[in-house]
Parts: sequence; structure tokens; C-alpha cells
Amino acid sequence: MNQPASNGDSTNADGSARLALGDPIVLLLSIGFIIAFLALSLYDVELVAESISKGFAWTALALGSYFQVLLLLTFFIAIGLAITPAAKAKIGNLDVPEMSTFKWLSIILCTLLAGGGVFFAAGEPIYHFIVTPPAFDSEPGTIPAISNALAQSFMHWGFIGWAVLGSLTAIVLAHAHYVKGQPLQPRTLLYPLLGERLMRGPLGGIIDACCVIAVVAGTVGPIGFLATQVSFGLHEVFGLPNSYTSKLAILAVLASMYVLSAMSGVHRGMQLLSRFNVFLALAVGAVIMVFGPSLFLFNSYLSSMGVYISDFLPMATMTAETAPAWFIGFGPLVAIFVARISRGRSIREMIIAVAILAPIATTVWFTLLGGSGIHYQLTGAIDLTDALNNFQFDVATLTVAQALPGGAWMTLAILVLTTIFVATTGDSMSYAIAVVGAGHDNPSPYIRAFWGIAMAIMAAVLLYMGAGQISALQQFIVITAIPVSFILLPSLWDGPKAAYAMAREQGIIE
Repeated sequence: MNQPASNGDSTNADGSARLALGDPIVLLLSIGFIIAFLALSLYDVELVAESISKGFAWTALALGSYFQVLLLLTFFIAIGLAITPAAKAKIGNLDVPEMSTFKWLSIILCTLLAGGGVFFAAGEPIYHFIVTPPAFDSEPGTIPAISNALAQSFMHWGFIGWAVLGSLTAIVLAHAHYVKGQPLQPRTLLYPLLGERLMRGPLGGIIDACCVIAVVAGTVGPIGFLATQVSFGLHEVFGLPNSYTSKLAILAVLASMYVLSAMSGVHRGMQLLSRFNVFLALAVGAVIMVFGPSLFLFNSYLSSMGVYISDFLPMATMTAETAPAWFIGFGPLVAIFVARISRGRSIREMIIAVAILAPIATTVWFTLLGGSGIHYQLTGAIDLTDALNNFQFDVATLTVAQALPGGAWMTLAILVLTTIFVATTGDSMSYAIAVVGAGHDNPSPYIRAFWGIAMAIMAAVLLYMGAGQISALQQFIVITAIPVSFILLPSLWDGPKAAYAMAREQGIIE
């Protein structure tokens, strides 16, 4: 099999500048957004939070149905493509995968789950248990509400959300970059529609910047929330101070982890963190299953998965508020990352890993933590009604952790697990943003470090203003999903086209 036509490196006159600094338009708009958000927040915190909240509500109401259709079509087209002969084509023109299956799946799962799934795994199922989800009419806090609560959580973090992160878009980007030599940037997704002017002109930089801003907004949130959660957890369990200084120290440790990991690349730090975290997650899960409410969890998972599958379309097309637009905002940059780590894998392997296996692993994790929380809430061992009605999901995670077998030690293990999960998101997104600026898959380690540090500093400043600004920034990703969704839209037809083109080029089909 032939090697790629180009690795995407710049060879034009300004190539060295691009390698050093990245695309100037992307850099200017992205850094400008960070500075503007912080400046406006310092000027009037309430105004910023209120404006984003209104924009969030309008976006969900006006475009929720469109987002849902985009997610559903992406999933069904990707699954349909996976069963065709064209899905045998290999990503990146390599016969042998660059990394083992376990390492590859570990990176995919740790990178994509950490952005929000880990943070909400305990609290969201309990929330849907005490507040009936829109698609159901079960009485809150009752036995029938258990499977409905878990099924609604599965919908939020399941098949359709994962599919938009790295299936059709990753195929388009892989073919364009590794075969045609086009840059590994979001603008490349629109090349078949808008042509060469897009690649060279300012519009391409604006498109890339929209995707970078969405990822910055979505990644700073978990980074900031983690500092709050770990600080609170260490205070509750070990009596350590829960102060801004302690949160800064936690941020410094977290940033050091993911910056060093991002600088070392996908074959070193990212693999190491992901593999360690998968083993730790398996250990935590084993303890819960052996010493926790095992039969309850097993039965709840089976019944909830049955509800999820049988009521899949009603839940997926329910009210706008349930549309997981958060995934759309992450879509292009995560697709870049998935295309990069999947070289040598078949299109079928990539789709199944991202759209089927990873969501199933996510539902298991939500059942272990959230299902245990529901059990303890149902039996009266804990009561998170007030906390979750006030959206204090960090309290939910720690409360459930302390109620689990092992108490303080389990809490510490889950805090470490959550920290590394967020670190794997920080390193992969720092890498992906640097890739967008460079246009190829080997950006400068210093640019990777720059973006990682910038997101940590932004989280530190927002934490100083209050956790509300972290929430406001994370809500902003839903607003950025508006332009990003139109960048993803052409992949519905360009994804299958690229797959069939790769299959013909590799002699799989005529």
C-alpha cells in the first residue's frame, strides 16, 4: 500500500512562520476570545453569565431539533457505511496500525469521555431519578424511575453523541490529509463545497477559529470543575483546606500532567495516561461490582439498556433541551484527533470503536457510579435531592464515592481517576488545537504547551471570579455549536464519498 501523498506540512513561503506560530487568524481570534471573555467577566460577571444563559436557551429552543437531526443522521449513516465493503479501507494508507488495539481504544475512551461524562456520571442518573425525564411519565424516586433515569443518561452520553465526534468527519479529514495532502484543519471539511479559496483565504481561518473557540470553552470547563471537585473532596475526606490557593495548586498539577503529555505526543504521554486510567477504572469498577450493590447494578443495566434501545427514537427526538449540542462543538477537533490516532485502522474499526464500543463503555461507567447513587438514594443512605436540584454535581460525585465500599479510599481513587480523565482531554485538545494551527499532525511541542497553559490560566482566572463563570463558559460551547454544526453538515455526504474513494484507491472495490 502506498504511503500518503503528503504529510500536510507547509511548503509555501510562509511555512516556517506557520510551523512556529500557527495560522495567524486562528491565533488572533482564539486568543482574542479568551482575552475578551476574561475582560468582560472582570467588567460585569453577571452580564456575561446572563447573556450566555440567554444565548444557550435560545440556541436550544431554536436549533435543538436541527442539532438532533444532524446527530441522528450522522450515527445512522456512519453505521450504514460501516457494513459496506468500502469500510475495509485503511486510514492513512498504512497496512499496520500505529498502535495496539488496547492503547488505541484507551486513548479514544479516556479522551472523549472526560470532557463531561466523568463529571456527570454519578449525578446525572440520580438527577433523572428524582426529576422525571421528558420522554417518560414514571413517578420520581420510584422503582420504575430507575431504568428511565439511566436510559436518559445513556441517551445524553451514548451513540449519537459519540458518533458525531469521530466517524464521518474523521473519514473526510483522513482522506483529505493523508491522501490528498490537504491541511488537517476544520476548513478541510468544507473544501468539497467551497474549493481552494477557502484553504488560502481568511474565511478558512475564521472557520478554524470557531472550532478552536468551541473546544477551548468546552475544555476549560472540566479543568476548572475538576479543581473545585478535588479541592472539595480533599477537604471533606482528609480535612485539607478548600481554598482558592488549593484549587490553584490542583490546577498546576493537572496542567503539568496534560502539558507534558501533549508535548510528548500520542505515542508516549497520551498513551501512558490513558492506559493507566483504564486499568484504574477497571479496578474501581471491579470493587463496585464485587462489594457494592452488584445485583441491583446488573439488573438496572439490562433494563435500562432495554429502555434505551426500545425508546431510542422518542428520546433522541424529544424536546430541544435534550439535544447534546455539546458534542457538536467538539466535533471537528476531536475528529482531527481520531483521524490522527487511527492510522492503519480500517474505517469499520474506527466507526465501531467511536460510535458503538465507546458509548457502551460509557453506559457501563454511568451505571456503576450513577446506578450505585440511585441505589443509595432509594435506600436512604444518601439524599442528593437538594444538591442536584441546585445542579451541584460535584457534591453528587463525592457523596456517592464516600457511600461506596472503601469510603475514603474509594473517594481518593475516583478523584485520581477523574483527574487523569480530565488530563487526557487537556492533552488531546491542546494537541488538536496545535494541529489546527499547523495544518499537519506534528505541530511544535511548544505550541501544544502554549494552548494547554492558556486553558489552565483561563480556568484559574474564572475560578477566582466564581464557579458560575466556569459554568457560563461551558454553556458557551452550545452557542458555538451553531457555526460548527454547519461545518460538520457536509460530512453526511462527503464521509461516504471519501470512504468509497479510499476503497477504490486501495483496490478494495472497483
